[in-house]
Amino acid sequence: MSARRTFRSAEHADLIQLVRTIAADELAPRAAQAEADEEFPRDVFRMLGEVGILGLPYPEEVGGSGLPYEVYLQVLEEIGAVWASVGVGVSVHALSCFGLATRGTPEQQQRWLPEMLGGELLGAYCLSEAHAGSDPAAMTATARRDGDGYVLNGAKAWVTHGGQADFYKIMARTGAVQGDRHGISCFLVPADTPGLVADVPERKMGLTGSTTAALRLEGVRVPVERRLGAEGDGLKIALAGLDAGRLGIAAVATGLAQGALDAALAYAQQRHTFGRRIIDHQGLGFVLADMEAAVVSARATLLHAARLKDAGLPFGREASIAKLVATDNAMKVTTDAVQVLGGAGYTREFPVERYMREAKVMQIFEGTNQIQRMVIGRHLDRDNAGAITRL
Repeated sequence: MSARRTFRSAEHADLIQLVRTIAADELAPRAAQAEADEEFPRDVFRMLGEVGILGLPYPEEVGGSGLPYEVYLQVLEEIGAVWASVGVGVSVHALSCFGLATRGTPEQQQRWLPEMLGGELLGAYCLSEAHAGSDPAAMTATARRDGDGYVLNGAKAWVTHGGQADFYKIMARTGAVQGDRHGISCFLVPADTPGLVADVPERKMGLTGSTTAALRLEGVRVPVERRLGAEGDGLKIALAGLDAGRLGIAAVATGLAQGALDAALAYAQQRHTFGRRIIDHQGLGFVLADMEAAVVSARATLLHAARLKDAGLPFGREASIAKLVATDNAMKVTTDAVQVLGGAGYTREFPVERYMREAKVMQIFEGTNQIQRMVIGRHLDRDNAGAITRL
């Protein structure tokens, strides 16, 4: 994939090559079996933390590497191309650290961020609830002030790393009125806190190496110093991180689509029918060409949004566009990869059927693609539609 990339510097090119080597040598050999066994690869996240990958997008003053988001997303793409569960996990961990890195006090950052960015502590992000997935203002989980702390009660749904994380970034209602967007606060809760219980993991059609579980809060007592920002700032913190999180999922989806394209291309170059390689049949050649166009266009859309973010410009609309385009394209590309392989693509002898199963959920989490269309439409209505931000 190196010929398809441009880099800001030789240092960035070397980083991508290092990640590609790690992905090929450490991740790819384990991915299929771990997914089949539904095995959560906790050691992989420690290794990625040790080599500095978990801290790439965060400033050096808080323990990160201070690299452009554009470069970080290309790293995620390389990981997603061989093991989507790990790519999603890295993106979710970054989202779990976002509130502390951007809204935490210097004391909070010094106390917790080094271990988070170094991989010793793995995070989970807890915003959704069973009946308030796309409407976080409707959440019912509560955080009641009690002396020098809070007591949390309620439940969170669809928690990536649920039951495996070392800490949970939890949004809970501190205001009394349900639906009040200003009555939600954000807390960093250690996994071993009494009353914090992860349910049995969900049984999913894809990303089976990534644990997803509901989280129950049963009288969870949290000291006030584990609240991020002021009381009532929780939804602002949550939503500020989601734009970056959507770019992370877009990058993993683009990597997944690239992996499917690579597998389909290799098969089409080797498999012969009617005396010719199947890539030489126009019908299959056109399918592969469309797959390549989808991957390249998703990558361009993603990197445009990242460059806006790196330049300090608004990028929320572009993040939603990137998430929408990349994940819809990933679903189409992985489906086409199965088609290129024919009957072989429907078997577990080849990875493309797994890629297809993994692509589906990317159209759903970090805001469904229907929600992304709503977000984009509202931006168009609110902003001057012709005033597209360009670099």
